[in-house]
Amino acid sequence: MKYLPLNAGIFIQNRKRFVERMDKNAIAIFNSNDELPYNGDAIHRFKQNADLVWLTGIEQEDTMLILFPGNPDPKYREVLVLVRPNELKEKWDGHRLRVKEATAISGITTIVWLDVLDGVLQPWIHLADLIYLNTNENDRKANLIPVRDYRYAEMMRSRYPVHQYKRSAVILKDLRAVKTVLEVEVIQKAIDITEVAFRRLLGFIKPGVMEYEIEAEIVHSFLSQRATGEAYSSIIASGDRARTLHYVENNRECKDREMVLMDFGAGYGNYCADLTRTVPVNGKFTKRQKIVYNACLHLHHFAASILKPGISIVEYTDKVGAEATSIFQKIGLLKKSDIKNEDPDNRAYRKYLYHGISHHLGIDVHDLGTRTAPIKAGMVFTIEPGIYIEEEQMGVRIENNFWITKNGNKDLMKNIPITVDEIESLMKKR
Repeated sequence: MKYLPLNAGIFIQNRKRFVERMDKNAIAIFNSNDELPYNGDAIHRFKQNADLVWLTGIEQEDTMLILFPGNPDPKYREVLVLVRPNELKEKWDGHRLRVKEATAISGITTIVWLDVLDGVLQPWIHLADLIYLNTNENDRKANLIPVRDYRYAEMMRSRYPVHQYKRSAVILKDLRAVKTVLEVEVIQKAIDITEVAFRRLLGFIKPGVMEYEIEAEIVHSFLSQRATGEAYSSIIASGDRARTLHYVENNRECKDREMVLMDFGAGYGNYCADLTRTVPVNGKFTKRQKIVYNACLHLHHFAASILKPGISIVEYTDKVGAEATSIFQKIGLLKKSDIKNEDPDNRAYRKYLYHGISHHLGIDVHDLGTRTAPIKAGMVFTIEPGIYIEEEQMGVRIENNFWITKNGNKDLMKNIPITVDEIESLMKKR
């Protein structure tokens, strides 16, 4: 790992929170992700199962976690399972964790090697009445491949057919959405790294630069600050490309009098930052660009003013939509007749703002959490309104990350330049 060691208390707290929600005399089993091949004899860079990372901090493949709080032997109430280090494999693929190293990361003192697991796990299963198995229940998941979690669940049901089974994902969806203070500290580190990269870009962007050159500056800045890398594929969209929400080609020239929309964030300690800024390529907004940008910034501040404990994402989005309707009329995008004749299921403002305003943020960029239940203190959200105008070949989005507290919310990106004057001033100094 490139990042500095995290506080093991993060994972100790997370396991404690999960165990407190388990049924009596239950055992919970979590698996690492698969290593996935691509062409030839290579594999994709390994990405750990987000739930397993949240509970242990361990990024190594072929890892398992077993939680059995009712185990008669206290030593085996939480067990980390690792692949046994192999000298030959390490010559090819590098170091694998030893017991002391794994304990330092996770806070788990009992380590069992994967090649002897079957002999110790079966007696524990026989002692338990109920087995929690893990599945990916992120509402945005798109992977239909039978990954390890699902293969393991099928195997367990075949081997132990008369046990009771429950989904650990139901608990994790609640718990992962509400961050501890220690988790927010890591998110803040990812944000601070992202800020440094953005300030670097303000001194770099000029007419004639290529979108991929901006992307390269971001990656360079991230890695030089010990980030794992990008939390997601950076979107560097100049001119009309800014209307494409997940534009990742990043292969066009940034031209004079255009704006460039940059949606990027650092990954640090498996937690994510998610920033979007839209800046003028030549360092100076045109009059119209400034009007649209300030309208988007107004929506951003309005959304921040109402994103508090108790409101649901659905209700919150409706309120931001009402404000967008008013603002879009003021800047000449909507007429009174557009609003009067709008379809309630596809409101008029959606022509110019066609995505959600916020999503949960954490170990996953689109982190686990509900859209319909009231927002709780401890959750971390993006706020990212946008205005996309096809007839003007223009797109603007402004995004910061907010930590919800019982007294409102805290802008974790408050130090990152956001106003027209701040951006123009910093770009003027390049």
